[in-house]
Amino acid sequence: MIRHASLSALLALGLLAACQSSATGPGSIATSSTSAALPTMERIAIAAQKCWFASRDAAFKPYRMANELNSYSGRPRILLVPARNPESRPLLVVHAEGTPARLEAFGPLMESPQGSRIAADIRNWAHGNNACGKAA
Repeated sequence: MIRHASLSALLALGLLAACQSSATGPGSIATSSTSAALPTMERIAIAAQKCWFASRDAAFKPYRMANELNSYSGRPRILLVPARNPESRPLLVVHAEGTPARLEAFGPLMESPQGSRIAADIRNWAHGNNACGKAA
């Protein structure tokens, strides 16, 4: 009976671990901001538009940004999608939730050569620094 109980407890712990997402895995960032999710994501969206797209940064020319800041789920987000196929699966998702905002960025672009730059830019913008990072 004791063996059965310990096996059940181990199985329950395994299921619980499987249900939790990892925000710190490869290709993702997790950080907290001092403000709520929406103002944090607004700041990030404005800076991303200015630094990555309006500046005509060659690293981001193949992409288009889609803002989904008016989220009823409480997770405002921005997406980077292929410029020539904006209906396709996002290559970068940046979203935040809560107060203070818990921020996460993930997707194939986080594992690309621009990944470390994207992570650094997002961290800076989340903490109020709107300066543009250096191109990779």
